[in-house]
Amino acid sequence: MRRHSFVAIWFLAPSALGFLVFYLIPFGMGLYYSFMDRTTGGSFVGLTNYKELLASDSFLKAARNTFLFTSVSVPATIVLSLLLALLLNQNIYIRNWLRTAYVLPLVVPVASVVLIWQVLFDWNGAVNSWLHGVGLSRIDWMKSEWARGVLSVVYAWKNIGYNIILFLAGLQQIPKDYYETAELEGAGPVHKLTRITLVYLIPTMFFVVLMGLISSFRIFRETYLIAGDYPHDSIYMLQHYMNNMFLSLDIQKLTSAAALMVACLLVLVPWMFALERRFTHFLD
Repeated sequence: MRRHSFVAIWFLAPSALGFLVFYLIPFGMGLYYSFMDRTTGGSFVGLTNYKELLASDSFLKAARNTFLFTSVSVPATIVLSLLLALLLNQNIYIRNWLRTAYVLPLVVPVASVVLIWQVLFDWNGAVNSWLHGVGLSRIDWMKSEWARGVLSVVYAWKNIGYNIILFLAGLQQIPKDYYETAELEGAGPVHKLTRITLVYLIPTMFFVVLMGLISSFRIFRETYLIAGDYPHDSIYMLQHYMNNMFLSLDIQKLTSAAALMVACLLVLVPWMFALERRFTHFLD
């Protein structure tokens, strides 16, 4: 037993070392700088940088937009993914083709696919051409409040395939005997969905929600490629704020914003795991 533990440690050591060097140490240095007035030869200023950050209109706007995007796009994508997974779990004729179609966004490079979205939602793009063709006025999609909707569609398109894979795996783990017993007792489709499917999908649901939250904080890549450094106010996210602070070499605000963002995740993720354990214990 001790020998197996020693071998496991040796296998894990390179990954642990990489995590320490490239993630943990830089984050610790950033946390240290967030309490200093400058990076070199600075003095300790306590929570001054955080107070200035919370008083910044740009940061508050970015935080508000990030929260709004996450609270709307993540649930909508999860519900749509679940409905499609339930459909693909049935014996339909084009099931294999649909599974392949939904997985494709996972393997296609984002930078190349974003060009398609730019062509679609440009002022002279395909969507505006269709609107003009049916007698409607053009919409400046990325320079108006519609930009948040476009970004939500891009997020759903990119993540829906991954969610479907997870939901399909969870659906196939539910014993068929439960459904057969429910049918013998006269249960209808709605009863089987609410009392069997959704109940036993709770562990998978928690994992999908967690991954959806994490991916929503990484939407900066798609937003940056579509709208650039300074997008419309409705899609100005926390990542935009931190990127702009990095370009202006305002390291104190950058590290303070990163620390607050990590603190929120450190509170949210353990709470979700505790909630999942409670539901799992209830099922057992």
